Amino acid sequence: MVRIVLAHGFAQTGSCWGPLAGWLRAEGHDVATPNLAGHGAKPMPAAGLPGTARALGEQGGPAVYVGYSFGGRVALRLAMDRPDLVAGLVLIGATAGLEDPAERAARVASDELLARSIEATGVAEFLDRWLALPLFAGVPTAYQFREERLANPAASLAASLRLAGTGALEPLWDRLGSISAPTLVVAGAYDRKFCAIADRLAAGIPGATQVVVPGAGHSVQLEQPERLFRILSAWLPRVACSVEATPVPARRRQ
Repeated sequence: MVRIVLAHGFAQTGSCWGPLAGWLRAEGHDVATPNLAGHGAKPMPAAGLPGTARALGEQGGPAVYVGYSFGGRVALRLAMDRPDLVAGLVLIGATAGLEDPAERAARVASDELLARSIEATGVAEFLDRWLALPLFAGVPTAYQFREERLANPAASLAASLRLAGTGALEPLWDRLGSISAPTLVVAGAYDRKFCAIADRLAAGIPGATQVVVPGAGHSVQLEQPERLFRILSAWLPRVACSVEATPVPARRRQ
């Protein structure tokens, strides 16, 4: 049995993992699905990435951390700040940040506009626009979890964007080599932007395994949950091995 902590994406909650959490529990794993700071019906105060990662580690304890998008950024930071807590790391559609100052400034401005929009119009209208983005076109309606997402207070989501959005994220690329946990980097084949990011993450993290999942875009866990479950089931036994004992595999498709 492995302790697994699933860290959700922005504007989701811990209940937005589809069938994956249940399938992992059925295999005998101890699975936690916490709400990240700024998320949930009664959220912890939103914080910057270091604070959000610290709160996740306090909730999750020693475990394999599986992070999707925003949750992937949080789990990545936790692996750097508290390697004693991260026995294994799985990054799904995640990034280590924007390095170009102009690009970061543009993203900060974009996130601020979105934060103000959420505050002005409310979560329901925001979700209408958010879920209609091409990025989420492959997510089945049953796995959009609109009702669960409506529990997020507008003010908390806006604060999370301002404090821990991609624009606010300190680039972590030069720290990837410090990660000692066995790492799996996952991207959907249709998500070309994050496939390229996954290439770089896998190249920078010692011993990392990279998997490109066919038939999926950004939200692999919701678009191809069975494939992701099989990938995790095959990879989890490696967590008991040291990074030095784990060969660096070639990029492969599942």
